[in-house]
Amino acid sequence: MGKKYVISYDIGTTGVKSCLFEIDKEITLISAAMEGYKLYIMPDGGAEQEPDEWWSAICSTTKTIFENCEIKPEQVEGISFCSQMQGLVLVDKDGNHVHRAFSYMDQRARKQIKEGIANGIQIAGANIFKLIPSLMITGAVSASVKDPVWKYNWVKENEPENFKRVYKWLDVKEYIICRMTGKFVMTPDSAFGTLLYDIRKGKEGFSKTICKLLGVNPDHMPEIIKCTDRAGGLTAKAAAELGLKEGTAVFGGGGDASLIGVGAGSVALGETHIYNGTSGWVSTVVDKSVVDASAMIAAIVGAQKDRFNYFAELETAGKCLEWVKDHLALDEIGIFLNKTDVAESPETVYTSLYDYLSKVVNEIPAGSQGVIFTPWLHGNRCPFEDPNSRGMFFNISLDVGKTELIRSVLEGVCMHMRWFLET
Repeated sequence: MGKKYVISYDIGTTGVKSCLFEIDKEITLISAAMEGYKLYIMPDGGAEQEPDEWWSAICSTTKTIFENCEIKPEQVEGISFCSQMQGLVLVDKDGNHVHRAFSYMDQRARKQIKEGIANGIQIAGANIFKLIPSLMITGAVSASVKDPVWKYNWVKENEPENFKRVYKWLDVKEYIICRMTGKFVMTPDSAFGTLLYDIRKGKEGFSKTICKLLGVNPDHMPEIIKCTDRAGGLTAKAAAELGLKEGTAVFGGGGDASLIGVGAGSVALGETHIYNGTSGWVSTVVDKSVVDASAMIAAIVGAQKDRFNYFAELETAGKCLEWVKDHLALDEIGIFLNKTDVAESPETVYTSLYDYLSKVVNEIPAGSQGVIFTPWLHGNRCPFEDPNSRGMFFNISLDVGKTELIRSVLEGVCMHMRWFLET
């Protein structure tokens, strides 16, 4: 076959990881770069990201990976993705976003979900006459305020002029594919994440029935392509901005919930993996659609044909540690005359403040002196749905200090993962 070179972009919540791989008898990482961007949190529960910041970070890191190796951009034969999911990027006919991207964490559409599904005769918080067809057709139900359909309806109600410009509904990596190729497409795992996707064999595609039920214009839904399909080639404009060759093949790729299990080696029926990133989850490979509406756990479309990932998610996992770093570990209010970053001290062996935190909390006995932390810094989705739940420290006593508090945050995230496993 000969050596081939490909670029993969991991578009996360906190930043993009851009990687250049050599594909031969084995897959080898040649060069990588990462750049962060902002998550904009609003007081009304909003959580947004700026698509232009995604693009800027992707362009910057693409150039960096070639500065650090001898491979030339024209040698790259393909581009693919692993990406955060259940974002909502509404774009016009030219592919320009009409509103900043809604993060999967956005929870401001309380009015829209109440009017749309959380009314009448209910089971697990969903109107029975919408719950049953949703489960039958999509294998899931839009019963969370964080589900993208309610953000779509929020824009329709609150920003009618912007909504008039909407041409297509895209997810995060699909927006980047559009910016690279000019094509409006979506892969099946992203399509499932809209909770408008018909999972029944022979009927796979966006369900007009569910679209009508939830107030979505089916014309706004893009063409569905396989994760392994070529979406298109880099346009001249995108190639110039990325520093790559025009026409380079761009593939559909996959979402993080689909692909991280593959990376973890958890692909056989019944195998389970636990993931901690900005968010966190427990996921088990199953061979049929399974839903526990009372615990907000559902089997989502997986990377393999006829396989699903039975999936329980925590919105803020690693995000809790970031919060600790910023608000407990750092001297935020400036009471000290001199401050030294331990990672930059000449005596240190630590590469980051996270490394230092890990060392310090490892010296605290398990149990954190009885302190318990609830890791719900932006509401909770599973195994109970409550956008108003919040993080708390319980059982603080006089002999408890910051180190115990910090360790309790890590333990709180781990205990929530155990709760998932038990559920």
